[in-house]
Amino acid sequence: MSRRAFDPFWLVLGIVTGSYLLFWLGLLGAAAVHSSPHDLWHALQTREIRYAIGLSLITCTLTAGLSLLLAVPVGYLLARGHFRGRVWLDAALDIPIVLPPMVVGLCLLIFFQTMVGHLIERVIPFTYTIAGVVLAQFVIGAAFAVRTMRGTFEHLSERPENVALTLGCTRTRAVWLVTLPAARRGMFAAASIAWARSLGEFGPILVFAGATRMKTEVLPTSVWLELSVGNLEAAIAVSLLMVALAVVVLASVRLVGERV
Repeated sequence: MSRRAFDPFWLVLGIVTGSYLLFWLGLLGAAAVHSSPHDLWHALQTREIRYAIGLSLITCTLTAGLSLLLAVPVGYLLARGHFRGRVWLDAALDIPIVLPPMVVGLCLLIFFQTMVGHLIERVIPFTYTIAGVVLAQFVIGAAFAVRTMRGTFEHLSERPENVALTLGCTRTRAVWLVTLPAARRGMFAAASIAWARSLGEFGPILVFAGATRMKTEVLPTSVWLELSVGNLEAAIAVSLLMVALAVVVLASVRLVGERV
């Protein structure tokens, strides 16, 4: 056996990692055993929660698709573009990640009270609607997708694309035929991360789209609504469902071979 296995340095790292993992497993285990499986399953069968599950799946999928459509060109620009102010653009695109979620929702709400916002809502109403749920998820999810796509393009060699350019391809055609097929795993990872992040989004949705039952209620707001009326079993059931969905998404990303 390697001597490294007995090195105190690696032993300490293993203890720290194992302790943190056990802490999280303890939290999830405590929630899982708080109620019986029958009570948890019964809670998920209520009409309101079934509606929230369906709406969450639809809105998160739409958000993931929209986030990917934005993340591919923006990520490529950040990874391959050379221009003044790129560092500032990179920092600005991280703002949704570092802002408190409630602030994001408040900014959306205030924006749609302006003249421009009112003009937009004449075409598509966003405030306190399902479209508002998607927009609130998109603002956060797209930022994470952009980070993932930038890392993907940075790790891809530029040589195949440059060869395509020398053979007469335009930049657009070279990216479409050479770079994007090579980046398919990163694209899957970006969409998956946006989907998982949108699934857990609460603050912006609550402020901007509201938590109206059978209208704009998604899984995170279901947890809040159930807790507000003292229905702990339903809140736990929804929480565990969200954990299971997030684990499935992250496992899928790992299976495709893209580390995030």
